[in-house]
Order: sequence, then C-alpha cells, then structure tokens
Amino acid sequence: MENITLLEDGMIILCIGMGVVFAFLVIMVWAMNIMAVVIKKINNIFPEEIPETNKYSQKNKTSSDSEVALAIALAYSQK
Repeated sequence: MENITLLEDGMIILCIGMGVVFAFLVIMVWAMNIMAVVIKKINNIFPEEIPETNKYSQKNKTSSDSEVALAIALAYSQK
C-alpha cells in the first residue's frame, strides 16, 4: 500500500461515494414508482369524495368597488 498516493486514495473515496449516492437515488426512484402504482390502486378501491364547487359564482359587488373607482378617477384627474 506504500505505492498508492494521496490522489489515488481520494479518487477511490470519490468513486465509492458517488456509487453509494447513485445507488440510493436509483432505489428511491424505484420506491417512488412502486408507491405511485400502489396509491393508484388504493385510490380506486377507496376513492376520495370531491366536494362540488360552483365555478360560475357571481362576484358580490359592494360599495367598495365604487369607492375604488372614484379614487382611481381622482388620482388620474390630478396628473
């Protein structure tokens, strides 16, 4: 082991570290894909109730709209 230099030791540690990180990421992606399939199957068996909402609800106009319009008109007239 006397012939191995410090640079070679660093390269060995670098390769081992990058290999461990790569292996972890591959395992994590596989686990996430498996969980996505499992969750889809569970969701088919036990679907969530989605509350209905009115997409076309009217906006309640209040007096503040007219006050804002008046303030804009006054600011524009004072230019």
